[in-house]
Amino acid sequence: MQAAVWYAAKDLRVEQVSVPTISDPHEVKVKVAACGICGSDLHEYAAGPIFIPVGKPHPISGEQAPIIMGHEFAGEVVEIGEKVTRVKVGDRVAIEPILSPNKDGAYQMERYNLTPLLGFHGLSGGGGGFSEFTVMGEHMVHKLPDDLSFEQGALVEPAAVALHAVRQSCLKAGDSAAVFGAGPIGLMTIEALKAAGAAQIYAVEVAPSRKAKAEALGTTVVDPQQDDVVEKLQALSGGGVDVAFEVTGIPAVLNQALHSTHEGGEVVVVSIWEGEASFHPNDLVIKERTMKGIIAYRHVYPAVMALMQRGYFRAEDMVTQRIPLADIVEEGFEALLNDKAQVKIIVTP
Repeated sequence: MQAAVWYAAKDLRVEQVSVPTISDPHEVKVKVAACGICGSDLHEYAAGPIFIPVGKPHPISGEQAPIIMGHEFAGEVVEIGEKVTRVKVGDRVAIEPILSPNKDGAYQMERYNLTPLLGFHGLSGGGGGFSEFTVMGEHMVHKLPDDLSFEQGALVEPAAVALHAVRQSCLKAGDSAAVFGAGPIGLMTIEALKAAGAAQIYAVEVAPSRKAKAEALGTTVVDPQQDDVVEKLQALSGGGVDVAFEVTGIPAVLNQALHSTHEGGEVVVVSIWEGEASFHPNDLVIKERTMKGIIAYRHVYPAVMALMQRGYFRAEDMVTQRIPLADIVEEGFEALLNDKAQVKIIVTP
């Protein structure tokens, strides 16, 4: 079968690999129907390895680079192990790609995303969604409702990041929030904030197409090329927002997010970073602000799909291009690096 295999930064190759087979009674084999290119994928392509194991195998997948990429995907179950109970052949599924200690078809930790062994199917070995078929444990598959498309199913993973970020924040219905960065996760954070009852949502973005998408979702957009972001947000919100979400991975933006909140406000760091960032601790201490980070998600896939059935996280609001696997390097990764008009690109094997 064809698969996109990561060898090193800027070295992603579409090549022929063996079709994976089931080796454990709790495993499921999936024919991939749609897989999104994630910001984390882009970081690995541009400046990795970050999550990709190099030099020694990942303790759960048992693999190291070169590895098949792709962790935002959905597909059809084509084979199951003899002890699988969650799905059957023919089921349409969205994949929860977290690699965390598991046994007999279930994660072993309540907060399984916080394991020291954290990895991701499609980033840390074990197969991936940028391929025709892949195999994973049954604890990683969730049945798609009949009224959600495979493309919508491929968006469950990034939407889960956004929903987890909002659920882990201190935001309450009626509060105000600012989202720094209107890429895929930023736009989905806006949607999660709407679902959570935020009364005012501001988006900070420079790319015209992403600004337009953020406005279409009902936000007030602030462009840092035109305004002093902190002053503008402080003025618009009447003294600062309740919660700011940092979704860019840019050091200067972290400070903007921090200063955009009021006394006692909160900053939630959602980005995966390529390097260090600094801030003055007094900006937390003197204003009694809080800063917290989130990684991935846990126990939210059913909630995400239920919200999708109510019209949140719509593919038509997020997907800007659809490409075949053969074109993933130039039309996918390079396009995302060089064209900020792109938001979410969906790959079909």
